[in-house]
Amino acid sequence: MLITAGRVLVGSGTYLDDGAVLIEGDSITAVGPRAQIAERAGSDVMHLAFPEGTVVPGLIDAHVHLAFDGGADPVATLHESSDETLLQDMRRRAEQLLHSGVTTVRDLGDRSGLALRLDAEIADGSAAGPRIVSAGTPATPPGGHCHFLGGEVSGVEEVRDLVRRNITAGATVIKAMVTGGGLTKDGPKSWQSQFTPEELTSLVDEAHQAGVPVAAHAHGTEGITAAVEAGVDTIEHCTWMTSDGFDLRQDVLKRIIDQGVAVCPAVSPHWQMLPRFFGEERAAVMFDLVRQMAEAGAKLIAGTDAGVQRAGFDGLVPALSFYAHLGLPNSKILDMATTDAAGALGLGETTGRIAPEFRADLLVIDGDPLEDLTALKAVRTVVAAGRRHEPRETTAQQ
Repeated sequence: MLITAGRVLVGSGTYLDDGAVLIEGDSITAVGPRAQIAERAGSDVMHLAFPEGTVVPGLIDAHVHLAFDGGADPVATLHESSDETLLQDMRRRAEQLLHSGVTTVRDLGDRSGLALRLDAEIADGSAAGPRIVSAGTPATPPGGHCHFLGGEVSGVEEVRDLVRRNITAGATVIKAMVTGGGLTKDGPKSWQSQFTPEELTSLVDEAHQAGVPVAAHAHGTEGITAAVEAGVDTIEHCTWMTSDGFDLRQDVLKRIIDQGVAVCPAVSPHWQMLPRFFGEERAAVMFDLVRQMAEAGAKLIAGTDAGVQRAGFDGLVPALSFYAHLGLPNSKILDMATTDAAGALGLGETTGRIAPEFRADLLVIDGDPLEDLTALKAVRTVVAAGRRHEPRETTAQQ
């Protein structure tokens, strides 16, 4: 497959004008000037021409929950669904993500290993969707945040055993619910820590022995501090909550930066509504905390928490506008949803860039996203692992 376009994003904020991308199988084999790559491709290769379009790497949503429906009460809907019904719904959600330009997701907590099953279906072509980096069952204490997903553990041995079981099942990231969260009714508050230092250290050690990274759900400042001390690889949310407000600890932020821990704020696609829910003053503080982390040099990556309340599976681009609101340049925001996210997910050598030998994960759009991020909504075609998908199409084209 040969894709030619007016612009091809070949580096951070860098276009190749009148460029081309040559794809063989599931990989990119060549990137360069249109005439040169077209000659190399020959006349027998399928040629898709977008003379006014832009080719960017496929987008990465680093925080989703395919098992949740994004409705008013996703937990109730989950409880009402059998595994087979849930898997069928997850297939539709995966396809929605794909058609919005997302070619890789990190699923940070599902039930019964369904995200792993779905990823296998997508890999063999029997379902359409992005590649899924799955955590399987998230670790939480008895009655803790998202305990209903089946990952309740108590004590070092149970923690290690859950990590081993997840990895054996195929998980390529381990999720630890380090603090409480709003999705779990009557559970610990979002700012409250859930694990002992020994439990958290054991979880990270067991995962790292197997070469698997750890993602820590952490709203509270104490939980964030504990996660950093335990050596986690990414911190989800990272809202610096306390019992009576917020407390961004500069010493902990410095360790986050020095240790290369990525932060996924998991911004809602409807972030503009937060002042209505939290109040203008509280929302402004929450926004400013993310700005402070960005300005300090923390490695931020894009994610939406798709599946929780009011977070659908086509919301990555609207969520990215939050970072533009904070003043980040569009080139950096695109990096957060491509190269930087790929690196944080352990996929930095295989996806997130348009370069030879990388996986053929591409998004073709109208317009120039370096000038206007909303151009990412104008999807012309999506290529995931070398398979072409048209918007609103239900089956893949080879």
